[in-house]
Amino acid sequence: QVQLVESGGGLVQPGGSLRLSCAASGISFGIRTAGWYRQAPGKQRDLVARLTPRGNTTYADSVKGRFTISRDNAKNTMYLQMNGLKPEDTAVYYCNVQRLTTEFWGQGTQVTVSS
Repeated sequence: QVQLVESGGGLVQPGGSLRLSCAASGISFGIRTAGWYRQAPGKQRDLVARLTPRGNTTYADSVKGRFTISRDNAKNTMYLQMNGLKPEDTAVYYCNVQRLTTEFWGQGTQVTVSS
């Protein structure tokens, strides 16, 4: 059974930083494409960053240069380092991993950027 558990969200002031974590069980990040998505109220869920097994990364234009996706294979955990946070980054952030034609999602963690 695949389980993804996100943590690290919270309230932060504009310009601040947060690091999100996604701990996986039942599936290995090291051999799967995985990523972070976010969904703001009333909006669709959008890709934030993606990481392939070979280490190739993809970022949404809005977060390039500010966010970094990474993983620790030994801990089977994926991270999203978020710097220079802006109010428009406010959303629920979800961890995602793909296995063949199936996608798995975490429960989400709320990130709120506000002064």
